[in-house]
Amino acid sequence: MVFNTGTALLDAIVLAVVSKDQEGTYGYRITQDVRGAIDISESTLYPVLRRLQKDGCLEVYDMAFDGRNRRYYRITEQGRRQLNLYRGEWVNYSGKIARIFKEAQV
Repeated sequence: MVFNTGTALLDAIVLAVVSKDQEGTYGYRITQDVRGAIDISESTLYPVLRRLQKDGCLEVYDMAFDGRNRRYYRITEQGRRQLNLYRGEWVNYSGKIARIFKEAQV
């Protein structure tokens, strides 16, 4: 992707991905889903997950899977509020950019 992905946009995408599953989801699946929108490495994703957890937007729990623990992430109520804020901001921001591109001379 040629556009820089800022912290807020990355947080918004991760929260949206995690919010899709009420029970939560695990890191590898989050990485794969986020990659559907932007190119991201696991080394970039895990600090985002930790920050969102620290900020109270995600809660974390472990569950056994194939004889080992798998860490799951679930969105909190605070995370849902933050995601709704991001959604509103995105609609406003992307609409303005789309108008500029539409009005541009080619």
